[in-house]
Amino acid sequence: MNLADSIREIPDYPKPGIIFRDITTLLGDARAFRRAVDELVQPFAGLKIAKIAGIEARGFILGGAVAHQLSAGFVPVRKKGKLPHETVSVTYDLEYGTDEIEVHKDAVSPGERVLLVDDLIATGGTAEGAVNLLSRLGAEVVAACFIVDLPDLGGADRIRRLGVPVRTLVSFGGH
Repeated sequence: MNLADSIREIPDYPKPGIIFRDITTLLGDARAFRRAVDELVQPFAGLKIAKIAGIEARGFILGGAVAHQLSAGFVPVRKKGKLPHETVSVTYDLEYGTDEIEVHKDAVSPGERVLLVDDLIATGGTAEGAVNLLSRLGAEVVAACFIVDLPDLGGADRIRRLGVPVRTLVSFGGH
């Protein structure tokens, strides 16, 4: 099974010239979803990962499944204002402007081994913000995992420069 075949391409979304890589078709295909989760989990089995941090929103779906497979806890990395308890946040750069993500202040403990999970890495701004946020709380970010990499946008390399290994399952050229 080629996972790339289970990912729908939507041209000119969200703006002309962009090809949106929609993983909802992968999630809806039981075999593809299972294979993607298994491939994300495999390198980390037995490494005593304490928590999986999933980036809103598709990272919640994947991260929950990965956390289950690794017998780890789950930490939601959310957009500002979505978490009900005391939070810590980080501002990060977007293509045009900035955004902010947060986690609960007590979501991770110093020294806990955390795996970051999301569906896609493009420019890497959100993932970099999440790595910085988790590190600030004292977590050891063991790696960052994504189903899709858009290598032309440089996000995976941006995360590697932080000293965090990156695992991706499928790469697509372009934007």
